[in-house]
Amino acid sequence: MNDYKKVTFVFSPSDEIVSDVLAAMLAEVGFESFVPEDDGLTAYVPDGLYDEHAVESVIKDFPIQGYSIGYKTQHIVGEDWNSEWEKNYFQPIVLGDECVIHSTFHTDVPKARYDILIDPKMAFGTGYHKTTCHMMRAILDEDMTGRSVLDMGCGTALLAILARKHGAGRTVAIDIDEFAYENALENIVLNKTPDIEVRLGGVDALREDDDFDIVIANINRNILLADMQHYVKCMHSGSLLFVSGFYEEDIEALRTEAARNGLCYLDSAEDNRWAMIKFIKK
Repeated sequence: MNDYKKVTFVFSPSDEIVSDVLAAMLAEVGFESFVPEDDGLTAYVPDGLYDEHAVESVIKDFPIQGYSIGYKTQHIVGEDWNSEWEKNYFQPIVLGDECVIHSTFHTDVPKARYDILIDPKMAFGTGYHKTTCHMMRAILDEDMTGRSVLDMGCGTALLAILARKHGAGRTVAIDIDEFAYENALENIVLNKTPDIEVRLGGVDALREDDDFDIVIANINRNILLADMQHYVKCMHSGSLLFVSGFYEEDIEALRTEAARNGLCYLDSAEDNRWAMIKFIKK
């Protein structure tokens, strides 16, 4: 049974930056999904990975002063996740007239150039988080026609699906989490993009003959720094790398690692401290 622990954090005073920083810290201790609330943050972790001592340590070591953080926990049976999400969180997301993201239970969905169905379950990536929005806009701004794409840490496979709908050719999506892998397969079927290849694993799932025009990695700073060398091995001269999942203050470290691996900085974007960067291989 894929049971989860739902942990509801309440801040005083409420602040979006506090929510983002707390989510990043919780991700380091096993939490997988995050939903901002008006007065705090709801976070989910597999029941077997929940460690109350780790949560207490996160609160104790929280780096922003002047806030009090309280929390309460609730057990969520795995099979109830879809109804939990439907009742409380996932609403259609619209990016102008370019893209609308919604689930199978939504009605009266606005029309857009690309209509994407996502039933998220416990996989990250519905378009709500600023890092996912950064990546979606980067994809929409790029000419994807016929280009091969790798989506590392694909979660729901939202970015791989958008790239394929935007004209990408061969598309591969990889995630290390088994539930995300299964969810990605389901969402690919929902969106009638069955030619997207989904692999279970991390950089170990990359193959010697892999070669991509565009690599997308919306993960986190530490994994990006550790794995960038592996991404570069499946890129050629002129290939692009889009990375997100980190803060503005992490840009310099990522640029340094990119340069060490033969990548040139192209552009970056920031929104409320969350950032993304575009690189090109020399």
